[in-house]
Amino acid sequence: MIVAAVDVGSNSVRLLVAEVDDQGKVMPLHTELKTTRLGQGITEGRLIPGTMEKTLAVLEQYISRAGELGAQKIILAATSAVRDAANREEFTQLVRTATGRSLRVLSGEDEARLSYLGVMGGLNDVQNAVVVDIGGGSTEFTWPRDGHVVCISVNAGAVRMTEGGYGSGQIRMVIEEAVLAVRRDGYGEVVGVGGTVTTMAAMSLGLRVYDPLRVHGFRLARDTVLRLDQQLHELTLEERKVLPGLQPERADIIPAGARILNRVLQGLGAESVMVSEADILYGLATEARRLS
Repeated sequence: MIVAAVDVGSNSVRLLVAEVDDQGKVMPLHTELKTTRLGQGITEGRLIPGTMEKTLAVLEQYISRAGELGAQKIILAATSAVRDAANREEFTQLVRTATGRSLRVLSGEDEARLSYLGVMGGLNDVQNAVVVDIGGGSTEFTWPRDGHVVCISVNAGAVRMTEGGYGSGQIRMVIEEAVLAVRRDGYGEVVGVGGTVTTMAAMSLGLRVYDPLRVHGFRLARDTVLRLDQQLHELTLEERKVLPGLQPERADIIPAGARILNRVLQGLGAESVMVSEADILYGLATEARRLS
């Protein structure tokens, strides 16, 4: 079955059109990303009309593209920015009116579970991994415990931390409880997903043209994360915009994202993070196929 999954995030809206087989294997046919910054003003607790309009326009484009590519099922899912907004019902109704489709607003636990599902289907030999999904509004930690999966979502995302002016110590306090829970249970590998992690991998590789095949499965050392964290905080916005591997649209929020990842690895005592291109979109596609 050809499935289209759309992730309406705090920073960007992403599309995956993929063929999903009976075993849940996801074979990408088309991917797309547009930065709409729906989470702008996230600390105020409301979605802004301009970013809502921009996001709606992208959703209409994606649905049209998915139809052209033969998608038999299209699923739209929103994460932290919509989940936490006081006017979330207004936005979901706008989506229904504009597209004729419902927008599924994921809980933090659902978001974590779907990211974990995507990683498990996209990487080999990571059954004991903790999956860390650093988004624009939140960060999810997901790992196995006694035969089931544990999920914790915390309000530490690249957009949220940037707008709130959070420093390293404040970020550590926000993620501390989740990190301690992971450490108590133990883990075999740290797997990172989301734009912050893939961007830092691309920067480490010096990619002037993003190559998902090189990024997927790349091991990002903690020392490299620390170096990039320091470098990003020393540079001006304009200087960051020209760095290889960094999308200019992400240049304002990447320092906060890098600091979150740095703090996570320090807190876990992990020497590296394995980067996965397979993420929540893969999880959504797999689930959509399973429930069809």
